[in-house]
Amino acid sequence: MMNYTFASATILLILITDPVGNIPIFANALKHVAPERRPKVILREILIAFALLLTFMFVGESFLRVMNLSELSLQIGGGVILFLIALRMVFPPAATAEGELTTEPLIVPLAVPAIAGPSALATVLLLVSQQPDRRMEWIGALCVTMLVSAVVLVSAERIQRWIGTRLVVAVERLMGLVLVSVAIEMMLRGIKTFVQQVAAAT
Repeated sequence: MMNYTFASATILLILITDPVGNIPIFANALKHVAPERRPKVILREILIAFALLLTFMFVGESFLRVMNLSELSLQIGGGVILFLIALRMVFPPAATAEGELTTEPLIVPLAVPAIAGPSALATVLLLVSQQPDRRMEWIGALCVTMLVSAVVLVSAERIQRWIGTRLVVAVERLMGLVLVSVAIEMMLRGIKTFVQQVAAAT
């Protein structure tokens, strides 16, 4: 089991929600929205994502029981998802020819999956299932994460002007490298626990 602190859980959630990497996604999705309306839309989408992640924090244990999932499977599965997300951050896929939104986005694709994607949902489930007695700390970490996302995304246009697109990409790839390490550590710990359980059973 990975023992997280408030600080490490906050950093992990910030890395996973990836506010810097979401800047171009939000910019593209909001290009047809009036500039004065964009901050309200961003804050609304962040609140929706926050509500969804918070819900998973409270129903996570029940969800695991209903689905007959163990913490070990969640840890290894979460590590795999994190690894794949991190690889996309380090090696972003080529642009696709998807149609652009011409109306104001709601929930999809900004709240879900840009902020509250599979990796973020798996992570909050993992935090609460491993250390349910520290639920208030994880809620606090999630609040800080959403606050950071709000500040970064509302200021996205200024950030792009100040530091340039290349530096935004460089920061995202650096965050991806850190997240690769976290994902591998999560998978290794899960595999180690699995091997120990098999050895103890034989």
